Amino acid sequence: MGKLNATDSTKKTRLPDTELLIMQIVWRYGGKVTSAEIMKELEGKKDWATTTVLNLLARLVERKFVSSERTGKTNIYTALVSEEAYLEAESKSFLARLHGNSLKSFIASLYGSKPLSTDDIDELKEYLEHGTIAEDKEDKK
Repeated sequence: MGKLNATDSTKKTRLPDTELLIMQIVWRYGGKVTSAEIMKELEGKKDWATTTVLNLLARLVERKFVSSERTGKTNIYTALVSEEAYLEAESKSFLARLHGNSLKSFIASLYGSKPLSTDDIDELKEYLEHGTIAEDKEDKK
């Protein structure tokens, strides 16, 4: 089964923080991971039982964010939704829900009453004109 894009299940389903944390680990592992690898990643961060992680993975399978394939005694979980597609859908949803699709409203809320710096304005212009943002000032020259 191919990867879903931002117009598929990501539009319908916003992941709760717990499931998003699991997906971030799946993505970090290149889209294929075992529950044991997830448990190792969670060590020192979350004190979740294995059954909790397995339940979260089952929900992600149900929502079609990952698939599960049994290999021997191990299940391999494979991302069906790319991180980029999910972030794109979430960003669009956030902008629509909280700012009425107004980029101006979004930027204003980030900066409040603080004026934009010249560098911020130049970076925004670069993005609007070329669809990219230079990594540092040297790239802009």
